[in-house]
Amino acid sequence: MVNPILHNNKLKKGLYLIPTPIGNLGDITFRAIELLKNSDFILCEDTRVSKKLLDKFEIKKELISNHKFNEIKNLSKIIDLLKNDKIVSMISDAGTPCISDPGAILINKCLEENINIIPLPGPSAVTTAMSVSGFDEKYLFYGFFPEKEKMIIEKLKILSNLNFSLVFFISPKKINNIIPLIKSYFKGRKILICREISKIYEEYIRS
Repeated sequence: MVNPILHNNKLKKGLYLIPTPIGNLGDITFRAIELLKNSDFILCEDTRVSKKLLDKFEIKKELISNHKFNEIKNLSKIIDLLKNDKIVSMISDAGTPCISDPGAILINKCLEENINIIPLPGPSAVTTAMSVSGFDEKYLFYGFFPEKEKMIIEKLKILSNLNFSLVFFISPKKINNIIPLIKSYFKGRKILICREISKIYEEYIRS
């Protein structure tokens, strides 16, 4: 059987963007596991979280902590590794790297330096939520709201005029503060709250 991650028996050099499960570890792909096993270095948002996943699949590679507070500081080191033909994979704590997670700074630097960037398809909270929603398949993914309520209200005023399904990421700590604002600007529209997707206590609340 031909190894699906190899081309002419060689792994393409560059930066691999590898999605990780958003809950159930069984959702990782065979290709993701193989690539992680063949990486020289793995960039992790939180090494403690990533280690649980990597230990599950017996992947022992050098991990580099790479999050929003140190990604600029790490940049030259990672680019040097890539220029020296090291296979570097980037993962986030859950889901696809760079989607409401760190990574864009490194991606843009790789583009400047003509370094290969190879994305893998895989787990996504956004598409999972949309698939179960029953809403119009045309959607806008917004991500996380700003910190200040005034800015949230400004965004909601604009977004409420759009005739698409809208997808937001909201942390459990902030949901009770955000719901009244959403109710104010989206009266009469259907809402689906997805909680703990793919985990034991997953829940889909419709109103």
